[in-house]
Amino acid sequence: MTPKPDKSTDDIARQAKRMKSMCDHPGPSPLRGIGTFGMIGWSIAVPTVGGAFLGLWLERVASQRFSWPIALILGGVVLGAFVAAAWVSKEGGNK
Repeated sequence: MTPKPDKSTDDIARQAKRMKSMCDHPGPSPLRGIGTFGMIGWSIAVPTVGGAFLGLWLERVASQRFSWPIALILGGVVLGAFVAAAWVSKEGGNK
């Protein structure tokens, strides 16, 4: 019985390079997508709800002709959209 020939150093180097590439650049993960979806949702929901509560408080303290809650809810949505866009832009730059 003849022994199997050893792998050449080129084969080993190619396999090591492929393994390192897989570790450095993992493929898309369903859990990562769910996490991104959740992060975007929270980055919009928190400023929106915070604006609603702040608007209700301002409505009692400093009543105006316009509705504080509606104005601050819209402001919270806009702020949340900017935060979400910045976060998505930052995460997109890592790829």
